[in-house]
Amino acid sequence: MTPIVGFSPDSDPTVPGVLTDCENLVPYESGFKGAPSPVSVGANALAAESRGAVVATKLDGSRRIFAGTQTKLYELNGTSWTDRSAGGGSYTGSSESRWSFCQFGDTTIATNLADAMQSTSAGAFAAIASAPKAKVVVSASNNFVLAFNTNDGTFGQSPDRWWCCAQSDQTSWTPSVSTGANTGRLVAIEGAIQAALTLGDYVVAYKQRAIFVGIYVGSPVVWQWNLIPGGEAGAVGQEAVCDIGGAHFIVGNDNFWLFDGTRPIPLGTGVNRQWFLNNSSPTYRYRTKAVFDKQNNLVRVNYPSLTSTGTCDACLIFHVGTKHWGRNDVTIEAPLNYIAPGVTIDGLDAYASTIDTLPNIPLDSQYWLSGGQTPAYFNGSHSLVSMNGVSVSSSFTTGDMGDDDTVTVIERARIRFINAPTSATATGQFKFNEGDALQNGPTNAINDGKFDLRQSGRFHRIRFAFTGDHKETAFDAIPRKVGMR
Repeated sequence: MTPIVGFSPDSDPTVPGVLTDCENLVPYESGFKGAPSPVSVGANALAAESRGAVVATKLDGSRRIFAGTQTKLYELNGTSWTDRSAGGGSYTGSSESRWSFCQFGDTTIATNLADAMQSTSAGAFAAIASAPKAKVVVSASNNFVLAFNTNDGTFGQSPDRWWCCAQSDQTSWTPSVSTGANTGRLVAIEGAIQAALTLGDYVVAYKQRAIFVGIYVGSPVVWQWNLIPGGEAGAVGQEAVCDIGGAHFIVGNDNFWLFDGTRPIPLGTGVNRQWFLNNSSPTYRYRTKAVFDKQNNLVRVNYPSLTSTGTCDACLIFHVGTKHWGRNDVTIEAPLNYIAPGVTIDGLDAYASTIDTLPNIPLDSQYWLSGGQTPAYFNGSHSLVSMNGVSVSSSFTTGDMGDDDTVTVIERARIRFINAPTSATATGQFKFNEGDALQNGPTNAINDGKFDLRQSGRFHRIRFAFTGDHKETAFDAIPRKVGMR
């Protein structure tokens, strides 16, 4: 059988194992499986579009879950969102503002560039008086908070500026040799700072076509920034970078990148780089949101499709271990690696009144476990849902099987299932020359582990469609020369 190597629309379609298309199919360590369906976590919907969310973990291990809209910051208490906005008022925000969060000891810090930087260690947020307004904020291991792409009373709007607070004091931002607070600009390459993340003891700042690595060197410089060689590698937007553990996954203007602190490595060349550029909105690509699902070792790249009016309505999936790709298109407002509070028998009433009406989620899922981490997102209705449900429908389409000189026939196809789906069908497609339009062949349901198909052509594709959970590693449909026995 031919091992499945994943969604690779930029590849030669005759390469064994490539998928020319797929829907709701995600890679895992041994192969591919149907994407889980979204299930409500049981929380009420936010009052408006989510502009960012975070699970903030304090030093004692306790957690707070925050979500921001354009004008409010909320905390999840049970099933309700409690307004934690400063003074119970409203923020200004903007049509484009997103909340950036970081955790500094027991203090959660939030910023959106339009309003004063906010912090809370308990209860409501409050403004940090001396801090600049900033687009992005990160917490470094050297006991600093760093802010990027800022606006302040001294320097005004500075898209290429960075700030750091006094060491171990997030309330002090006035530059001082004695405290370590400082500011500067990253000007070796033009453009605004789009995103920033820590990488071990380093802090990495991303422009659209440049990567800068900052290292703590002490006063008076405090943070020294080095431009990384790598062509035009950079981040397309504020949320287009995620930490995958020892490296960053980056969605750039021209490729997907992996950066471990040395040089960026392209990931999409010859696989899906051109497909992504052709199928994502050039107008709204900067709204791309990359998030790492640690439990499943997956990066979810949520992006606005070519027909989107700004919403992230499509998603590519990258498996960090196998380097295989899949697709799972959903519409999201903000991603979140949700940490479940856990469920007891007595607490099941909060989810359903009867056993039969409980969410269709496997009992061994982390959804039910205290501290269990699951990928989640705010959907188009502002509701928080986790990716834990049973796969509803999914499909994949093979590459071209055959030969340029020989007319062949296929009579059946098989898939090597690890877990068989509830139901499955196969539809044949064929053509006589590469470059010709595909013609539709027969469709048949699975029977005794095989799909009976009979079609003739020089090249053959098969679209397999599934209902229910499934896992598979390989497929087989051997073309046979016409007339041979």
